[in-house]
Amino acid sequence: MSFASIVFDCDSTLARVEGIDELAGPHAAEIRALTEQAMDGSLALEEVYGRRLDIIRPTRARVEALGRDYVAALVPDARETVAALRHLGKTVRIVSGGLLPAVLAVAAELGIAEDDVRAVAIRFDEADEYAGFDEASPLARSGGKEAVLRGWALPRPALMVGDGATDLEARPAVDAFAAYMGIAFRDAVAAGADFVLRDASLAPVLSLAADDADRARLATSPYAALLERGDRLLR
Repeated sequence: MSFASIVFDCDSTLARVEGIDELAGPHAAEIRALTEQAMDGSLALEEVYGRRLDIIRPTRARVEALGRDYVAALVPDARETVAALRHLGKTVRIVSGGLLPAVLAVAAELGIAEDDVRAVAIRFDEADEYAGFDEASPLARSGGKEAVLRGWALPRPALMVGDGATDLEARPAVDAFAAYMGIAFRDAVAAGADFVLRDASLAPVLSLAADDADRARLATSPYAALLERGDRLLR
């Protein structure tokens, strides 16, 4: 199977970190426990989303720093894989339950337009202190990614790539789900996936997405070695 559209999660998929954990500071243990329960599906996202932010209360400066942290922690082959997919004319988008300003920093680094990104907006007051988030965002609740993907009307077939339960929930809106387990292996997520990517590289996504014509184009492009690596890691 090949894919015309590829949608990536951000945290622990495009980047090696969970943004909310990076923001947690002295509340790290409490926040990490809540995050893990949401990601493995044992607790609904809406039960933890606002609670975590109310505990942390991140400033504008800290959220902007998180964007830089994301970029510094991009997973191996993330830049090259997205560039190769775009070279082939694939639709590449990001859907994340992370905070929009930080996720947009990743998109900018990868050459993905702002209109092709969905994440949760955050508000700050005049002193740049935390003043709330977009509570109406579907991405702050369980099942929200499916709703976003359906609203996009993606070119088909479409592939979702992510690491958590909220990504697996989006499976009905796409044609296949690839569980990226290169950062954290979650049994329940892997069990529901069409593909399980176990290595710390996104090169296998290119291998999954490319049809025979795409492969012929890649063979004479700067991405030939990337495709070979992806094929090898899929075996």
